[in-house]
Amino acid sequence: MPFTTLLFDLDGTLTDPFAGITSSLLYALEKMSKPLPEADELRWCIGPSLWESFRVLLGTDDRSRLDEAIGFYRERYTDTGLFENTLIDGIPETLDRLTASGHRLHVCTSKPHVYAVRIVEHFGLMPYFGKVYGSELDGTRSAKSELIAHILREEGIGASETVMIGDRKHDLIGANANKVAGIGVLWGYGSREELEQENPALIAATPAEISRHLSAG
Repeated sequence: MPFTTLLFDLDGTLTDPFAGITSSLLYALEKMSKPLPEADELRWCIGPSLWESFRVLLGTDDRSRLDEAIGFYRERYTDTGLFENTLIDGIPETLDRLTASGHRLHVCTSKPHVYAVRIVEHFGLMPYFGKVYGSELDGTRSAKSELIAHILREEGIGASETVMIGDRKHDLIGANANKVAGIGVLWGYGSREELEQENPALIAATPAEISRHLSAG
């Protein structure tokens, strides 16, 4: 395949952030005096933007309420939840193979850039990536379609040379909106059915399948 630039989602793709994200969501819900679900019931919140998740969790579109909840979430996440996170097995080896074969890699995450950089640095992954692209703290570019379009402009790359790799439909919807090929991964938080609906070029069960697929062409 002719791809030279690979965009990697972070949460659920490079790392598993379940403990940190769900604990911080529960902290925010408690502060907002809302009923507390089991942590496992919040798995669907890993992938969408915080505004999207809290719209559902709070049952409101009131921006001031959403901002208040996100403020509480960040009280816990910024110092503690950020590092309640584990690296996906096989990711460093896959990134190593991809960079050695000449691909340019960037992180493309709905998570705010300031947090994403700290996580990528924490796991020693920064040498593999040209740049870490994320949203702003106010939610700007938290939609993957907007973020991917921004990366294509910033990097001066064409859609036909680029592939988006992620575990949720949001990654693939963003790829499709920009005419970028998508690869869905099964070790994160999206089901095969969710990913298949967005017609990705590949659904990978292991990180090694990504490098094999991209080397096959």
